[in-house]
Amino acid sequence: MKGPTARIWRDGSLVEWADATVHVMAHALHYGSSVFEGMRCYETPEAGAVFRLRDHMRRLKDSAKIYRLETKWSIDELCDATIQTIASNGLRHCYIRPIIMRTGENMGIWPKNAPIETMIICWNMGSYFGDEALLTGTDVRVASWRRAAPNTFPALAKAGGNYLNSQLTKIEAKADDYAEGIMLDSAGFVAEGSGENLFVVRDGVIYTAPLSSGILHGITRDSIMRIAADLGYTVREMVMPREFLYIVDEAFFCGTAAEITPIRSIDQLPVGTGAPGPVYKAVRDRFMGIVKGVLPDPYGWLTAVPLPPTASTSR
Repeated sequence: MKGPTARIWRDGSLVEWADATVHVMAHALHYGSSVFEGMRCYETPEAGAVFRLRDHMRRLKDSAKIYRLETKWSIDELCDATIQTIASNGLRHCYIRPIIMRTGENMGIWPKNAPIETMIICWNMGSYFGDEALLTGTDVRVASWRRAAPNTFPALAKAGGNYLNSQLTKIEAKADDYAEGIMLDSAGFVAEGSGENLFVVRDGVIYTAPLSSGILHGITRDSIMRIAADLGYTVREMVMPREFLYIVDEAFFCGTAAEITPIRSIDQLPVGTGAPGPVYKAVRDRFMGIVKGVLPDPYGWLTAVPLPPTASTSR
Protein backbone atom coordinates (compact mmCIF):
# COMPACT_ATOMS: atom_id res chain seq x y z
CA MET A 1 0.00 0.00 0.00
CA LYS A 2 1.22 3.51 -0.80
CA GLY A 3 0.12 6.75 0.75
CA PRO A 4 -0.03 8.81 3.94
CA THR A 5 -0.05 7.57 7.51
CA ALA A 6 -1.85 9.03 10.54
CA ARG A 7 0.63 11.14 12.49
CA ILE A 8 3.50 13.51 11.73
CA TRP A 9 6.14 14.72 14.17
CA ARG A 10 6.19 18.51 14.26
CA ASP A 11 8.80 20.18 16.44
CA GLY A 12 8.38 17.89 19.41
CA SER A 13 4.71 16.94 19.09
CA LEU A 14 2.82 14.30 17.13
CA VAL A 15 0.03 15.91 15.11
CA GLU A 16 -2.64 14.49 12.86
CA TRP A 17 -1.79 14.30 9.15
CA ALA A 18 -4.32 16.99 8.17
CA ASP A 19 -2.94 19.41 10.76
CA ALA A 20 0.68 19.38 9.53
CA THR A 21 0.26 22.47 7.35
CA VAL A 22 2.08 25.74 6.64
CA HIS A 23 0.82 29.07 5.34
CA VAL A 24 0.82 29.83 1.61
CA MET A 25 3.30 32.61 2.40
CA ALA A 26 5.81 30.15 3.86
CA HIS A 27 9.33 31.08 2.75
CA ALA A 28 10.06 27.51 1.60
CA LEU A 29 7.14 27.57 -0.85
CA HIS A 30 8.39 30.71 -2.58
CA TYR A 31 12.16 30.30 -2.40
CA GLY A 32 12.90 26.60 -1.90
CA SER A 33 14.41 27.11 1.56
CA SER A 34 14.06 23.59 2.90
CA VAL A 35 16.39 20.66 3.48
CA PHE A 36 15.23 17.08 3.80
CA GLU A 37 16.17 13.43 3.95
CA GLY A 38 14.78 10.17 2.63
CA MET A 39 15.11 7.06 4.81
CA ARG A 40 13.57 3.62 4.92
CA CYS A 41 12.40 1.46 7.74
CA TYR A 42 12.53 -2.21 6.77
CA GLU A 43 10.59 -5.07 8.30
CA THR A 44 13.01 -7.60 9.77
CA PRO A 45 12.20 -10.91 11.48
CA GLU A 46 12.39 -9.19 14.89
CA ALA A 47 10.85 -5.74 14.26
CA GLY A 48 11.11 -2.70 12.05
CA ALA A 49 14.61 -1.29 11.53
CA VAL A 50 15.67 2.07 10.10
CA PHE A 51 18.62 1.94 7.74
CA ARG A 52 21.53 4.26 8.66
CA LEU A 53 19.31 6.55 10.71
CA ARG A 54 22.08 8.53 12.39
CA ASP A 55 23.99 9.02 9.12
CA HIS A 56 20.88 10.44 7.48
CA MET A 57 20.23 12.78 10.38
CA ARG A 58 23.82 13.94 10.35
CA ARG A 59 23.47 14.80 6.65
CA LEU A 60 20.20 16.60 7.41
CA LYS A 61 21.98 18.73 10.00
CA ASP A 62 24.87 19.33 7.57
CA SER A 63 22.42 20.48 4.88
CA ALA A 64 20.73 22.79 7.36
CA LYS A 65 24.08 24.28 8.35
CA ILE A 66 25.04 24.95 4.74
CA TYR A 67 21.76 26.77 4.13
CA ARG A 68 21.86 28.58 7.51
CA LEU A 69 18.73 26.81 8.74
CA GLU A 70 19.24 26.80 12.49
CA THR A 71 17.34 23.99 14.18
CA LYS A 72 17.20 23.40 17.90
CA TRP A 73 17.05 19.63 17.52
CA SER A 74 20.21 17.52 17.92
CA ILE A 75 21.00 14.45 15.85
CA ASP A 76 20.11 12.21 18.78
CA GLU A 77 16.80 14.00 19.31
CA LEU A 78 15.92 13.70 15.61
CA CYS A 79 16.75 9.99 15.69
CA ASP A 80 14.54 9.48 18.74
CA ALA A 81 11.74 11.48 17.09
CA THR A 82 11.96 9.26 14.01
CA ILE A 83 11.56 6.10 16.06
CA GLN A 84 8.67 7.70 17.94
CA THR A 85 6.91 8.66 14.71
CA ILE A 86 7.23 5.21 13.16
CA ALA A 87 6.05 3.50 16.34
CA SER A 88 3.11 5.87 16.82
CA ASN A 89 1.88 4.97 13.33
CA GLY A 90 2.15 1.25 14.09
CA LEU A 91 4.56 0.63 11.22
CA ARG A 92 7.25 -1.96 10.60
CA HIS A 93 8.15 -0.74 7.12
CA CYS A 94 7.86 2.72 5.57
CA TYR A 95 9.62 5.57 3.82
CA ILE A 96 10.58 8.44 6.14
CA ARG A 97 10.87 12.11 5.17
CA PRO A 98 12.38 14.50 7.75
CA ILE A 99 12.29 18.13 6.60
CA ILE A 100 13.59 21.39 8.03
CA MET A 101 12.10 24.48 6.41
CA ARG A 102 11.56 28.19 6.71
CA THR A 103 7.88 28.94 7.10
CA GLY A 104 6.22 32.14 8.38
CA GLU A 105 4.20 34.71 6.47
CA ASN A 106 6.78 37.19 5.15
CA MET A 107 7.66 38.09 1.56
CA GLY A 108 11.25 38.47 0.40
CA ILE A 109 14.32 36.39 -0.39
CA TRP A 110 16.16 37.46 2.76
CA PRO A 111 14.82 35.03 5.37
CA LYS A 112 15.15 37.40 8.32
CA ASN A 113 12.75 36.41 11.11
CA ALA A 114 11.31 33.50 9.09
CA PRO A 115 10.44 30.71 11.54
CA ILE A 116 12.26 27.40 11.06
CA GLU A 117 10.18 24.27 11.55
CA THR A 118 11.12 20.59 11.58
CA MET A 119 8.78 17.75 10.69
CA ILE A 120 9.14 13.98 10.25
CA ILE A 121 6.73 12.18 7.93
CA CYS A 122 6.15 8.46 7.36
CA TRP A 123 4.87 7.30 4.00
CA ASN A 124 3.84 3.89 2.72
CA MET A 125 6.09 3.26 -0.28
CA GLY A 126 6.93 0.20 -2.30
CA SER A 127 9.54 -0.14 -5.05
CA TYR A 128 10.28 3.27 -6.59
CA PHE A 129 10.56 2.01 -10.18
CA GLY A 130 8.15 -0.88 -9.69
CA ASP A 131 8.78 -4.52 -8.84
CA GLU A 132 9.26 -5.55 -12.46
CA ALA A 133 12.17 -3.13 -12.86
CA LEU A 134 14.10 -5.03 -10.19
CA LEU A 135 13.88 -8.15 -12.35
CA THR A 136 14.27 -6.78 -15.86
CA GLY A 137 15.88 -3.36 -15.46
CA THR A 138 14.84 0.14 -16.51
CA ASP A 139 15.17 2.06 -19.76
CA VAL A 140 16.75 5.48 -19.32
CA ARG A 141 18.06 8.38 -21.38
CA VAL A 142 20.76 10.99 -20.94
CA ALA A 143 19.00 14.18 -19.91
CA SER A 144 19.30 17.54 -21.61
CA TRP A 145 19.39 19.13 -18.15
CA ARG A 146 22.63 19.15 -16.16
CA ARG A 147 23.64 19.14 -12.54
CA ALA A 148 24.43 22.54 -11.08
CA ALA A 149 28.00 23.81 -11.34
CA PRO A 150 30.01 23.71 -8.08
CA ASN A 151 29.85 27.50 -7.71
CA THR A 152 26.06 27.70 -8.01
CA PHE A 153 24.05 25.43 -5.69
CA PRO A 154 25.83 23.47 -2.93
CA ALA A 155 25.38 19.90 -4.16
CA LEU A 156 26.37 18.39 -0.80
CA ALA A 157 23.16 19.81 0.68
CA LYS A 158 19.95 17.86 0.11
CA ALA A 159 17.81 20.95 -0.35
CA GLY A 160 14.36 21.42 -1.83
CA GLY A 161 15.46 24.12 -4.28
CA ASN A 162 18.28 21.93 -5.55
CA TYR A 163 15.75 19.54 -7.09
CA LEU A 164 14.19 21.87 -9.63
CA ASN A 165 16.33 20.61 -12.51
CA SER A 166 15.79 17.08 -11.22
CA GLN A 167 12.08 17.64 -11.76
CA LEU A 168 12.74 18.81 -15.32
CA THR A 169 14.92 15.75 -15.91
CA LYS A 170 12.23 13.38 -14.69
CA ILE A 171 9.47 15.13 -16.64
CA GLU A 172 11.57 15.01 -19.81
CA ALA A 173 12.34 11.31 -19.37
CA LYS A 174 8.74 10.31 -18.67
CA ALA A 175 7.47 12.37 -21.61
CA ASP A 176 9.70 10.27 -23.88
CA ASP A 177 8.61 6.99 -22.22
CA TYR A 178 11.81 6.45 -20.24
CA ALA A 179 11.83 5.55 -16.56
CA GLU A 180 14.54 8.03 -15.68
CA GLY A 181 17.16 10.44 -16.97
CA ILE A 182 20.91 10.45 -16.34
CA MET A 183 22.21 13.95 -15.76
CA LEU A 184 25.64 15.15 -16.81
CA ASP A 185 27.64 17.60 -14.74
CA SER A 186 28.40 21.19 -15.75
CA ALA A 187 31.45 20.02 -17.74
CA GLY A 188 29.49 17.35 -19.62
CA PHE A 189 30.64 14.32 -17.62
CA VAL A 190 28.36 11.64 -16.15
CA ALA A 191 26.79 12.62 -12.82
CA GLU A 192 23.65 10.84 -11.56
CA GLY A 193 19.91 10.35 -12.02
CA SER A 194 17.25 12.87 -11.10
CA GLY A 195 17.08 11.45 -7.59
CA GLU A 196 19.53 8.56 -7.55
CA ASN A 197 23.26 7.95 -7.62
CA LEU A 198 24.65 5.88 -10.48
CA PHE A 199 27.09 2.97 -10.75
CA VAL A 200 28.39 1.29 -13.89
CA VAL A 201 30.49 -1.84 -14.31
CA ARG A 202 33.10 -2.67 -16.94
CA ASP A 203 35.34 -5.76 -16.86
CA GLY A 204 34.34 -6.43 -13.26
CA VAL A 205 35.35 -2.97 -11.99
CA ILE A 206 32.66 -0.73 -10.49
CA TYR A 207 32.71 2.98 -11.35
CA THR A 208 30.81 5.95 -9.98
CA ALA A 209 31.13 9.70 -10.46
CA PRO A 210 33.15 11.69 -7.90
CA LEU A 211 31.58 14.30 -5.63
CA SER A 212 33.26 16.95 -7.78
CA SER A 213 30.77 16.08 -10.54
CA GLY A 214 28.05 17.77 -8.53
CA ILE A 215 26.40 14.62 -7.22
CA LEU A 216 24.75 14.13 -3.87
CA HIS A 217 26.95 12.35 -1.33
CA GLY A 218 24.54 9.43 -1.21
CA ILE A 219 24.30 7.24 1.88
CA THR A 220 23.10 4.25 -0.14
CA ARG A 221 25.95 4.98 -2.57
CA ASP A 222 28.44 4.85 0.31
CA SER A 223 26.87 1.60 1.54
CA ILE A 224 27.21 -0.03 -1.87
CA MET A 225 30.84 1.03 -2.17
CA ARG A 226 31.60 -0.58 1.19
CA ILE A 227 29.67 -3.76 0.42
CA ALA A 228 31.23 -4.09 -3.04
CA ALA A 229 34.74 -3.68 -1.64
CA ASP A 230 34.04 -6.33 1.00
CA LEU A 231 32.80 -8.65 -1.76
CA GLY A 232 36.18 -8.25 -3.46
CA TYR A 233 35.26 -5.79 -6.21
CA THR A 234 37.38 -2.81 -7.16
CA VAL A 235 35.39 0.41 -6.82
CA ARG A 236 36.63 3.59 -8.49
CA GLU A 237 35.33 7.13 -8.35
CA MET A 238 36.11 8.42 -11.83
CA VAL A 239 35.15 11.27 -14.12
CA MET A 240 33.26 9.51 -16.92
CA PRO A 241 32.51 10.81 -20.42
CA ARG A 242 28.98 10.28 -21.67
CA GLU A 243 29.99 7.66 -24.20
CA PHE A 244 31.38 5.45 -21.44
CA LEU A 245 27.76 4.69 -20.58
CA TYR A 246 27.32 3.01 -23.96
CA ILE A 247 30.11 0.45 -23.52
CA VAL A 248 29.67 -0.69 -19.91
CA ASP A 249 28.66 -4.22 -18.98
CA GLU A 250 26.23 -3.22 -16.24
CA ALA A 251 24.64 -0.10 -14.82
CA PHE A 252 22.38 0.51 -11.85
CA PHE A 253 20.83 3.31 -9.83
CA CYS A 254 20.88 3.49 -6.06
CA GLY A 255 19.21 5.58 -3.40
CA THR A 256 16.80 5.34 -0.49
CA ALA A 257 13.72 5.34 -2.75
CA ALA A 258 15.29 3.45 -5.67
CA GLU A 259 17.24 1.09 -3.38
CA ILE A 260 19.32 -0.73 -6.05
CA THR A 261 17.68 -0.86 -9.48
CA PRO A 262 19.34 -2.19 -12.66
CA ILE A 263 19.41 -0.27 -15.93
CA ARG A 264 18.51 -2.23 -19.05
CA SER A 265 19.23 0.38 -21.72
CA ILE A 266 20.63 3.90 -22.07
CA ASP A 267 19.58 6.04 -25.04
CA GLN A 268 18.05 2.90 -26.58
CA LEU A 269 21.37 1.05 -26.47
CA PRO A 270 21.32 -2.16 -24.40
CA VAL A 271 23.53 -2.19 -21.32
CA GLY A 272 25.63 -5.36 -21.60
CA THR A 273 23.29 -8.24 -22.36
CA GLY A 274 20.26 -6.08 -21.66
CA ALA A 275 19.55 -7.94 -18.41
CA PRO A 276 20.66 -7.42 -14.79
CA GLY A 277 24.25 -8.56 -14.42
CA PRO A 278 26.16 -10.60 -11.83
CA VAL A 279 27.80 -7.64 -10.06
CA TYR A 280 24.45 -5.93 -9.56
CA LYS A 281 22.92 -9.16 -8.27
CA ALA A 282 25.75 -9.84 -5.83
CA VAL A 283 25.71 -6.33 -4.39
CA ARG A 284 21.92 -6.13 -4.24
CA ASP A 285 21.58 -9.52 -2.57
CA ARG A 286 24.03 -8.52 0.16
CA PHE A 287 22.48 -5.08 0.62
CA MET A 288 18.87 -6.28 0.79
CA GLY A 289 19.85 -9.19 3.01
CA ILE A 290 21.35 -6.79 5.54
CA VAL A 291 18.55 -4.22 5.55
CA LYS A 292 15.85 -6.91 5.87
CA GLY A 293 17.66 -8.63 8.70
CA VAL A 294 18.21 -11.98 6.98
CA LEU A 295 21.99 -11.45 6.82
CA PRO A 296 24.24 -10.17 9.62
CA ASP A 297 24.71 -6.40 9.86
CA PRO A 298 28.49 -6.08 10.32
CA TYR A 299 28.36 -2.32 9.82
CA GLY A 300 25.86 -1.48 12.54
CA TRP A 301 23.54 0.18 10.03
CA LEU A 302 20.16 -0.82 11.49
CA THR A 303 18.28 0.93 14.28
CA ALA A 304 15.44 -1.15 15.71
CA VAL A 305 11.93 0.24 16.09
CA PRO A 306 10.33 -1.45 19.11
CA LEU A 307 6.71 -2.34 18.45
CA PRO A 308 4.19 -4.67 20.06
CA PRO A 309 3.82 -8.03 18.25
CA THR A 310 0.29 -7.15 17.12
CA ALA A 311 1.33 -3.92 15.35
CA SER A 312 0.14 -3.60 11.77
CA THR A 313 2.61 -4.42 9.01
CA SER A 314 0.65 -2.97 6.11
CA ARG A 315 -1.01 0.19 7.35
